Amino acid sequence: MPPPEETRPALGPRLARLLLSAAIGAACLWALFHWSGLSLDDLWASWRRLSWPVALGALCVHLAIYAVRSQRFRVLLPAHARPSRSAMLAISAAHNLAAYVLPAKTGELSLVMYLRAHGAVSTSAGLAALLVSRLLDLATLCLLLALATLQVLLTRSVLPGWFYALAALLALCSALLLFLSARGDALVRLASAVARALGAARWKLGLQLLSRAEELGGALRQAPAGRVLWIAAAQSLAMWIGIFLFYAILARGLGMPRELGLSEYAFGSSLAVLTNLLPINSFAGFGTQEGGWVVGFLLLGVPRDLALSSGLGVHLAQLASTVALGLLGHLAMGWLPRARARAAADADRIDVG
Repeated sequence: MPPPEETRPALGPRLARLLLSAAIGAACLWALFHWSGLSLDDLWASWRRLSWPVALGALCVHLAIYAVRSQRFRVLLPAHARPSRSAMLAISAAHNLAAYVLPAKTGELSLVMYLRAHGAVSTSAGLAALLVSRLLDLATLCLLLALATLQVLLTRSVLPGWFYALAALLALCSALLLFLSARGDALVRLASAVARALGAARWKLGLQLLSRAEELGGALRQAPAGRVLWIAAAQSLAMWIGIFLFYAILARGLGMPRELGLSEYAFGSSLAVLTNLLPINSFAGFGTQEGGWVVGFLLLGVPRDLALSSGLGVHLAQLASTVALGLLGHLAMGWLPRARARAAADADRIDVG
């Protein structure tokens, strides 16, 4: 039975956000084309360099990334609530489509909904797995970017010396994020205590924020730790190495300089990754991802037109693969039996006690 008219979400604000995001992405792309001087003929010539063997090789790497990502989600769920490996792969692929395409990371919570509907996983357990996975993503990205920056500094003379300090800061951030993935609830409790001491509970907005913080802390308290967390961290490392390899295969096939190695691709594409990983990306990442890619590779001395053509080509190839795998995931989820709601009324409620 459809929900009453007054409880249905308003379509107007969502459509407005979508149109605004698309407009921002289009404006960013227009500015990049105007600034780089890249013509459509040059863009097409760059894309024609990509051969089918190279594209298939990149697709195989992308499939491996999906397999590792889905099993990391599965590991981060309680042992008694884990869907089968095939079900988790379908759920993860469908979620990745929503997370990648929808602007400002608004599709992230689809994982929690899919796990609830098709795996009988409680909201708190699904949210905890999602939060810890994203903390591990950031920790691994910071670590690999720090190592890539050091490698570039030691082998190429294209970066200023202050990038050594940046590499050290990234390594420190990686360690902090890894700690938060294991004990994020302690930090949330500390922040809540400080906010209450400062009088945040006296205002309605403050009470709402404190309530959300308690829910977040409850989800993080249910997250696995110890050996399970180290397994998930190792899977994150393998996954992100695969992501940079995927970018490297495609970018080289699109005409990027042969002297660039995996460290350079990890460094150059890192800003593109961050614009899609953090909640600032536009619709499907268009404009924002290319902007990050161009800045990263300009620092390595790649011409701006080549940086833009390769960045846009990599983005389109990644989007096509993500959409295809996401649609397959949705079709596979259609074959999965929809999970029955748990009997206990609090199974779908985050434990804040």
